[in-house]
Formats: sequence, C-alpha cells, structure tokens
Amino acid sequence: MADFHLAAPTSADAFARLAIELHDAPSVEETVDAVVQFALQALTCTYAGIALNVRGPRAEIAAVTDPVVGDVYHLQISTENGPLVTAMKQRTPILVRDTATDDRWPQWAAKVSSLGVRSVLDVPLTTGDGSRAAIGVLGLYSPKADAFDEDDEAIAHILARHASVAVASARHEESMAKAVDARKLVGLAMGILMERFDVDDDRAFAILKRYSQDTNTKLRDVAQQLVDTRKLPH
Repeated sequence: MADFHLAAPTSADAFARLAIELHDAPSVEETVDAVVQFALQALTCTYAGIALNVRGPRAEIAAVTDPVVGDVYHLQISTENGPLVTAMKQRTPILVRDTATDDRWPQWAAKVSSLGVRSVLDVPLTTGDGSRAAIGVLGLYSPKADAFDEDDEAIAHILARHASVAVASARHEESMAKAVDARKLVGLAMGILMERFDVDDDRAFAILKRYSQDTNTKLRDVAQQLVDTRKLPH
C-alpha cells in the first residue's frame, strides 16, 4: 500500500499517485482498499467504506476502514433502505448532515446515530450512460455533525470517479482471467474424452456440452468434475 500521508493529500500529484496505484492493483479487493485508505487521508472523514453492486440490485460490502462501517452497511443492505441504497439506485450523491436530526430514513438514522456516526456522505461509483444503477458507493463517515463541506464533496466526487474506472477495469481483468481459466479447463476435459473414447475435438466438446445441458450444470463445472474425478456427472 502506498503512503498517502502528504502535505497536500488532495493535490493533483496525490491523485496521480492514487491513479497509478489503482491501475497496478491486481484485484478488485486491493483496488477498493486503496480507495478507502486514501479517503481517510484526503477527506475529513473518520471512517470510509465501499459497497459494490455485484449480484442483481443488492449491494455487498467490499471494503471498510472500521467495523462500524460494516454495521452501517448491513442495516441498509438487509432492509434495502437508506442513503447507500438511494445513491446506488439513483446514481446521485447523498449527504446526511446529522443523523440525529435527518428524517429521510428514520430507522437507519437512529441506528447509525447510536453507533456514534453523525455525518454521512455517500457518493455513487458510476460508469456508462446512466441507465443502470451505480456499480458501487463510496461512503464517508464522521462522528461530528455537519462535518463535510463543499471541498469535501468535490474531493469525494473526484475520488469516486477514479474508483469507478479502477473498479470497472479490475472487474474486467478478473473476468477475462476467469474466462481464460475456463477455456483451459474445458480443453483439459476435452483431452481426457478424446483419449478415452478416441474422438476428435469437435465430438469431445459436443459430449461436454450435452452433459452440461442434460444436468443443468455450467460447462466449466462439468469440465472441472471430469478433470478432478475422470468421470462425467450423472
């Protein structure tokens, strides 16, 4: 992890260093961790976290700097209600100046206030043309009421843009890596079938595909079972 303890952590140079680190991060996990750690240095927040939209409309916690952020997220994810959910669906930033007085999400606000969090700034991570929900949300938290000013909001938006591009890129690279691994696995399974039944590659692939369809199992999983057990699923 790079050291972002700079004299002016919100300078263009600091963001340039962050962009390089995010580009070099080998996984989504390390990408989001770099973002939240940078947030602690660049903004007046005490805690930070990122939730990502990974399965349908429900968010999943990707990175937190303190367990209290996990508590804040869990309540919203389980009830599908709160600023995180709104920011994700509407692709718009949400500022809660004081959880003790905000009445937009009463149950959430009461819980978060009891955890000692008074100010919340949720900024969506967005890509594309805006027709779908955000890919994630960067959450910033402070125990002080009205902790975030216009400068914090501007910096948070810049950080969110960097994070959006980095997460999308990391996801694409992970997806491509999985696709390559799947092709290699299918190739190994085809080789086993070709040797065992003396068939060509087209016939071997057709056998795998038929078993995949007949058993309602992903082709990759059929191939994995064949490689592991030398047997096709029943």
